[in-house]
Amino acid sequence: MKLRTVTMVTVDGVMQGLGGADEDRRGGFERGGWVAPMFDAEGGSYLNEVYRSAEAFLFGRHTYDIFAASWGTWADPGDNPIWTALNTRPKYVASTTLTAPRWSDTTVLSGDLAAAIGDLKAEGTGELQVHGSGNLVRWLLDHGLVDEITLLVCPVVLGQGTRLFADAGPDVALDLIESRTTPKGVTIQSFRPTGRPRYETASADPTA
Repeated sequence: MKLRTVTMVTVDGVMQGLGGADEDRRGGFERGGWVAPMFDAEGGSYLNEVYRSAEAFLFGRHTYDIFAASWGTWADPGDNPIWTALNTRPKYVASTTLTAPRWSDTTVLSGDLAAAIGDLKAEGTGELQVHGSGNLVRWLLDHGLVDEITLLVCPVVLGQGTRLFADAGPDVALDLIESRTTPKGVTIQSFRPTGRPRYETASADPTA
């Protein structure tokens, strides 16, 4: 399977509390619920297609708990690709503390995480998707396990909250695979990691 991370972020890189005011108040965060006003029919259609392409899901513990308490408890609304994907396909959660997950078809990965994810990637031909799960995304990038990064950048600056990329971390070069913008200004970009960036001295000649 191809491992693809899918993350909604603000222009200043915040990914915390996107779903609602009380979804994630860690660190005193008070500006949750910023995604819904940004989405239109085109953005929603894109997300539906993303979830349809998932063969399985991989979560960090915190994001898993949020999804399990929402998508995992809501009744089938009928003809909702996101609900269907999340509730009918395998889910894996990286955690050393979760022992009895209540969401059906969940497997806890608590040993050699890199080896376990490598085995998962070798098993299928679809996508192993990671939604949210910032700590896990950073760890996966650091270990060279990410095949594709999709960012949905929403046109808002929050000024507080947990950011996808920390102030200090590994550097990664990216090749752009796809780019589009929805009518409400959400920029959707997909990248392929290609190792470390090149560092060169700037020139006065932009073509040099």
